[in-house]
Amino acid sequence: MKRNFTWVGIIIALVFALSMFGCAEKKALVQEGASQDQQIAADKAAKDKAAREEADRLARERAAREAADRLAREKAAKEQTAKVEAAGAGEDAVKDIYFDFDKSNIRPDAREVLKANADYFLKNSSASIVVEGHCDERGTAEYNMALGQRRAQEAKKYLVNLGVKDSKMKTISYGKERPVDNGHDEKAWAKNRRAHFAVTIK
Repeated sequence: MKRNFTWVGIIIALVFALSMFGCAEKKALVQEGASQDQQIAADKAAKDKAAREEADRLARERAAREAADRLAREKAAKEQTAKVEAAGAGEDAVKDIYFDFDKSNIRPDAREVLKANADYFLKNSSASIVVEGHCDERGTAEYNMALGQRRAQEAKKYLVNLGVKDSKMKTISYGKERPVDNGHDEKAWAKNRRAHFAVTIK
């Protein structure tokens, strides 16, 4: 009888030990699973944070580029406006000179105009000038092209003598192709026999 109690005690002890081992193993598995979930969550949080930081960095870079582009466009627009205004002021400041019929020599009244023009060119050293020679409608196109060129050359030569750099000026003849007055009388013709100064401020 005593022996039976001993075996029963051993069996109960084994069952208890096995149940405790099973619980411990189950607890260990639960803890391991929880630890893996925490690691996955931590990795995801780290990736999300890195993604947000990268997105913020890209947004800052894009904003900086857009701001720089905007400033560059504004600067270019201001410079262009300044050039246009300066060119307009140049056109207003510089006057045409006029010639007698079939002549290319500089008249006394034209000399005073050229002196004023030369003063403007010397003060505005960045200006480049195209001296245009023009004629009235009388005569052939070929003759007037040659006469217009002589007029432009004489005006340029006079300006060079007043100190304006030769390299700043070019000449061109339009002959009778670009009249400022389309009339057919001496009043219109006198306006069209001219040298015009096209000014560009660089």
